[in-house]
Amino acid sequence: MDEIEYRPGLDGVPAVQTRISFLDLEHEQIIIRGYDLIELAKQLSYLEVGYLLLYGDLPQPDQLNALEATIRRHQAAIPPDLGPIYAALGERLHPMDALRTGISALAADQADQGGLDPLRGDGLEDTLIRLWALVPVMIAQAHSARTHKPFPEPRADLPFAANFLWMLTGVKPSPLETQVFDRLLILYSEHEMPNSTFAARVIASSLADPYGALTGAVAALKGPLHGGANEAVMQMLQAVSGPEAMEAYLLDRLQAKARIMGFGHRVYMHRPDPRAVMTKALLADLVSEKGGSALKAMCEVGERVMREQKGLYPNLDYYAAPVYHLLGIATELFTPIFFAARTAGLAAHLREQYGNNRLFRPRVIYLGPRGLTVKDGDRG
Repeated sequence: MDEIEYRPGLDGVPAVQTRISFLDLEHEQIIIRGYDLIELAKQLSYLEVGYLLLYGDLPQPDQLNALEATIRRHQAAIPPDLGPIYAALGERLHPMDALRTGISALAADQADQGGLDPLRGDGLEDTLIRLWALVPVMIAQAHSARTHKPFPEPRADLPFAANFLWMLTGVKPSPLETQVFDRLLILYSEHEMPNSTFAARVIASSLADPYGALTGAVAALKGPLHGGANEAVMQMLQAVSGPEAMEAYLLDRLQAKARIMGFGHRVYMHRPDPRAVMTKALLADLVSEKGGSALKAMCEVGERVMREQKGLYPNLDYYAAPVYHLLGIATELFTPIFFAARTAGLAAHLREQYGNNRLFRPRVIYLGPRGLTVKDGDRG
């Protein structure tokens, strides 16, 4: 074991073989089942991309209709006991903590039916789609309880993205708002092997049920080194008085060696994140309808300063934050929305893990002493 190279954080170490996605740095593409994620986001809906992730092929119209019907069925049947749980949590917990609790509690009614075995074949797919369908509802329901507002019930007459946005804001979105939000869900839907996806696959490798795997993924995504950057970006933008003050603010923060959220990426490093490039364009589209040019200008100043001072480019979270803000979404919901979008990718990873499973059980490089013996004087 001593000759094995130690790479902190498993940096660059392949953990799985997968057919789901790949970050192709040479060609600056995010590959999803063979397709470029950006091209998918330009041409398809979030549910179409989610179907591709889960099943490996683009859906035919009847297959997409069946998926939409299944999602509506699950959203209409959210367990009634979740509402009181969120009400009891009140304002004490971040929405990610409420979501973690909700996913765990969501397993209860399926457990009563003996349906938590991850190797049940078709039952697994229905469980994964159930989670995919209900995570957005749970986020909206928990937010309503936290803010003491009535919960906007899911609407079967709205497509997935519009329905999700309706539940978050209580306002029916415009066609452009729906399109922008749908594309942002696609951009967040899958990204190879980040910490939360790895956590979910590690949990699933023990043949724990999907509810447990996704509960672990929520806990991982909440960590500030993984999720939460989009919230931090919005908090930064709200702390600055306008585009003219943005450069001075960032230079002061850099002088103090403070970390600026929304820039750089563990994999991309000093390359542009293609998702951020598209999200910047989505922000411009939204500003043309809703206003917010000062917010857009602030972001552009920040992008220039960080490129000039640190050689860093925005990641997806940087421009996603002002997009969510202009859509009327509360800042504390940005990271839960990230998870809701990623549930499609997580479902695909869990299905793949269960289908060709091997328990994750790594070894260590031991740095402690050897050959110690217990003597009478060693014990008080």
